[in-house]
Amino acid sequence: MKSMKRSNFLLGTIAGLAVVAKTDHAFARALAATPLPGLPGGENRAFVIVNLVGGNDGLNCVVPHGDPTYYRLRPSLAVPASEVLAIDAQTGLNPTMRGLKALYDRGMVAIVQGVGYPHPDHSHFRSSEIWQTAAPTTYEHTGWLGRYLDDAGLPQSNLFNGVAIAQILPEVLASGHADVPAVSNVREYRLRVDGTARGRSAFAAVAGDAHLPFDSPYLGHVMAIEEHAQRGSEELPHLIAGYTAKASYPATPLGRSLALAAQIVGSNLGTKVLYVQHGSFDTHVSQKATQDALLGEFSDAIAAFYADLAAHGNDRRVLTMTFSEFGRRIAENGNRGTDHGEASPLFLIGGGVKGGLYGSAPDLSATSMGNVAFTTDFRRVYATVLERWLGRPSQPILAGSFPTLPMLG
Repeated sequence: MKSMKRSNFLLGTIAGLAVVAKTDHAFARALAATPLPGLPGGENRAFVIVNLVGGNDGLNCVVPHGDPTYYRLRPSLAVPASEVLAIDAQTGLNPTMRGLKALYDRGMVAIVQGVGYPHPDHSHFRSSEIWQTAAPTTYEHTGWLGRYLDDAGLPQSNLFNGVAIAQILPEVLASGHADVPAVSNVREYRLRVDGTARGRSAFAAVAGDAHLPFDSPYLGHVMAIEEHAQRGSEELPHLIAGYTAKASYPATPLGRSLALAAQIVGSNLGTKVLYVQHGSFDTHVSQKATQDALLGEFSDAIAAFYADLAAHGNDRRVLTMTFSEFGRRIAENGNRGTDHGEASPLFLIGGGVKGGLYGSAPDLSATSMGNVAFTTDFRRVYATVLERWLGRPSQPILAGSFPTLPMLG
């Protein structure tokens, strides 16, 4: 048999190998110290989080078409008032988002305006980390949904309690104990050996070899991840094979990701959290064409996703939420784009949502150094999802108490 060294194998998509050496941090202490009884309502629900990567411009997404300041500061970028998909006399959606507007009109979309956090960071990397760890003032190694998976008491035997539909594990799903697979494509969700039975057998022999020239306190965890990854790659295609989509998804990366999310949810694998991403929205130059295309793709994919879920009776058990690391500055720049900003809106979508506008509309005259000032802390939204959708107390997971919002039943 062809030999294979442990250092030479690559897993195409496995749980993020974040072996935690330091557990003395605020979140770990809170989870360890607090008994966490389940709250009512979290059974049989799933949560899909969509990362609008790169910093989505909130003002051209949820458009303040009733504010003349918006048109004055964006002479070439502002969406003409006649084209806005109006929600009311002041606010509307980008004209490419007709699918989302149809869901809004059915009461299935909550728009939370002015979402951000104190003392915002304008770096992609740091602000994305803050949103994903829910820790604006500290550096943490677990994500807020990873901590939920650690806390929720889900069956450890289930390899798919959480799933990232992505090439690599996002920080939001990094956890202290739970293994989360990253699956960008079911066909490629396998061991990257030589694709043959011989290769799989060689990997199994290496993974099970107890005779190693070193010892490590983390070795057992690493071996468990290897085993889970191999078993998950073999099981997932069979577990979702019986699902048939009942909607036409757009042939876009986001369309394919949400189609897979619907398969996983509809196959009743016990999955509670799924991650997908879309972008990049980093529109410093020639923003309009790029953002309009991305928003249209998002809207079309979400519309297909909920049509598919509804056809299988799952639209009321799946909540989708968007986030982006920051919005953009209010004024356009000299390149017909916008630069890194601060607060922006986010969407919560699903049959269990109390649709409408929430939070304060952006005040373009009372800015944060030329940026939209935040009026709703994103941790209030997270607390709402945790407590009113996933059925878990939010304080230990968020290391603080944040009032919930009324958009979920």
